[in-house]
Amino acid sequence: MRLFAYFLTALFIITTTAFKGSTPQINQKIVEYIDQVKGKKVDRGECWDLAAGALAYAGGYLDRSNARKLYIFGEKINPKKDQVYPGDIIQFENITLEYEEGNTIYTETMSHHTAIVYEVHGDGLFSIAHQNTSEFGKKVGISDLNLNHIQKGKYIFYRPIPDK
Repeated sequence: MRLFAYFLTALFIITTTAFKGSTPQINQKIVEYIDQVKGKKVDRGECWDLAAGALAYAGGYLDRSNARKLYIFGEKINPKKDQVYPGDIIQFENITLEYEEGNTIYTETMSHHTAIVYEVHGDGLFSIAHQNTSEFGKKVGISDLNLNHIQKGKYIFYRPIPDK
């Protein structure tokens, strides 16, 4: 029994280390930044200020030229096909989420919102870091996101890239 416990512990350490090693370095720096600012207001407290601050800290690229309606936070990825890592950035447009807990149905909307993947829990299941929300106000907080709860709207995942 004790040998089995050691085996499980070793397997957990190896798996955790291997996953962290496969996360791009720039993404690791973004998560490091989030850990430093959790519970604090970044810049003006706007949702995209968190992504801009994280990218600046990590040496990442941000394109807001020509007053774009959609920000460009790196290389677009498809979360249904590509590996999503902590530190990837999500842009939401006109999103409606609906989910049930117990006997209650909850609805959330995000007309124009930016968040950062903080943890990956499985296919379409994430913890996200964001600010300028009804839950956390203008301070950085962590929420759960299940892409299967999205009823309408558009989201774009970005893989951060080094600044040009």
